Amino acid sequence: MEELHAWFLENRRSFPWRETRSPYQVLVSEVMLQQTRASVVIPYFQRWIEEFPTVETLAAAPIEKVIKLWEGLGYYSRARNLHLAAQEIVSRFQGEVPNSYEDLSTLPGLGPYTIGAILSFGFHKRAVAVDGNVARVGSRYFAIEEEINRLKVRRLIEEKINGLLDLEKPWVTMEGLIELGATVCKPKPLCAECPIRSSCGAFAKGIVERLPLKKRATEITFLKRRVAVVQSQEMVLVGKGERGKVMADLYEFPYFEEGEEFMGAIFQKFGLQVRLVRRLREITHTFTKFKALLYPYLLKTDTPLPIPGWDWMTKKDLYRLPFSAGHRKILKEILQ
Repeated sequence: MEELHAWFLENRRSFPWRETRSPYQVLVSEVMLQQTRASVVIPYFQRWIEEFPTVETLAAAPIEKVIKLWEGLGYYSRARNLHLAAQEIVSRFQGEVPNSYEDLSTLPGLGPYTIGAILSFGFHKRAVAVDGNVARVGSRYFAIEEEINRLKVRRLIEEKINGLLDLEKPWVTMEGLIELGATVCKPKPLCAECPIRSSCGAFAKGIVERLPLKKRATEITFLKRRVAVVQSQEMVLVGKGERGKVMADLYEFPYFEEGEEFMGAIFQKFGLQVRLVRRLREITHTFTKFKALLYPYLLKTDTPLPIPGWDWMTKKDLYRLPFSAGHRKILKEILQ
């Protein structure tokens, strides 16, 4: 893999998490990079490290502050698990990120890839970290004509990638393969720029663009929701997502699924008599396997009656709270 090492050291992109290789910063960056592009992660990572420079500062932070800092990155369970992992590291490992697969696997939210990345980049151990990019590179390099979504195929790729790792600097090989998949061996490959094409099985067979083989993607479910932005005496009604739900710890305005009688549903659920002020801009919100079409309405009621499980908050207070992506767009409109 000398060609890969030389190529990587000359062409690697500059990221803030590559400037230092502390295990904590590797942990944070790798969790943020799960299902999120590196260019999107950069400002979040910088703000995070500024606010939580150590495991101890993250562990001691209130979950609301953690979620607020994560706001906009999506897949909020990552933030909750990262917070819990920090608390576990402080309580069980004296504030030191553990350096064994067994110990890391006991922390919440860490799968095989993230654990491998921490061991490789944070501790310079011989460890495999197979993300989507590396799986694509591996399937092509070894000309694996099987669906890479299958567990046995993923394990086969991990085994073969492990065999490629340099004896002296395995972490350079590992990160080089990740970089190669992100910038050259992309879904539409740039084989002319690849430093290891001469030993690539798929390139030799002329089947690069056919690989990797994958199962059909999961279908998206469409949702249509009417959102009630209820104001009363300069305050707005909001609720916090329940633990265990997709939007746990995130705030949202009341919403009702398509088909429910809107004004009547608001009275039935909250006991509020409301009047329509205006209809707000339609919002599209995608999360997990859903695409929600949000139809928000600005409504007013005379008295902010106390409602169990819901809060009346000023606009200034709302600005400080973490909101789900779709409802945050609605919030920005009413704040303007």
